[in-house]
Amino acid sequence: MGDLELLTEVRRLAGTARRVADAALGDLPHPDILLVPGGPGQVAAEQDEDLLTRLRDPDATSTWTTSVCTGSLVLGAAGLLQGKRATTYWLALDDLRRHGAEPVPERVVVDGKVMTAAGVSSGIDMALTLAARIGGDALAQSIQLGIEYDPQPPFDAGAPDKAPPAITQMFRDTSHFALEA
Repeated sequence: MGDLELLTEVRRLAGTARRVADAALGDLPHPDILLVPGGPGQVAAEQDEDLLTRLRDPDATSTWTTSVCTGSLVLGAAGLLQGKRATTYWLALDDLRRHGAEPVPERVVVDGKVMTAAGVSSGIDMALTLAARIGGDALAQSIQLGIEYDPQPPFDAGAPDKAPPAITQMFRDTSHFALEA
């Protein structure tokens, strides 16, 4: 995760997406929305005291503090989920407890000004939930229509309680996803 940046533009160049930042997090000390993504680097981010401090400061004044996937573990490491209901990627859900959070196996969880999303695809659900809270249902619905978000997955196996038990166990056994305590 490294240095957090305020991402204001994404460009597509030569078949790859590239992030273009106009400012670092420290250059915007009072954001309305703080979003912490998950993914590779989350374990190191949980142990990066400088980063955790840089998350605590804007959280103190943000309207919303949010995360997607294992970003909630980083929020937890910063002490921002203490006593709160939260969610994260299903294989990491129980790890929220070590940060004083109450794990909830839902796609989006709102507890006060903190909004957490489960795995990557639930980030869209969170964004629409956030848009509705900020601008109303009509705005969120227009965004949903604009991006043609009408999920119709070919299988009902997108959560461990829905997937066939053998598939869930195989995924647990072979997943490269690992959390270090």
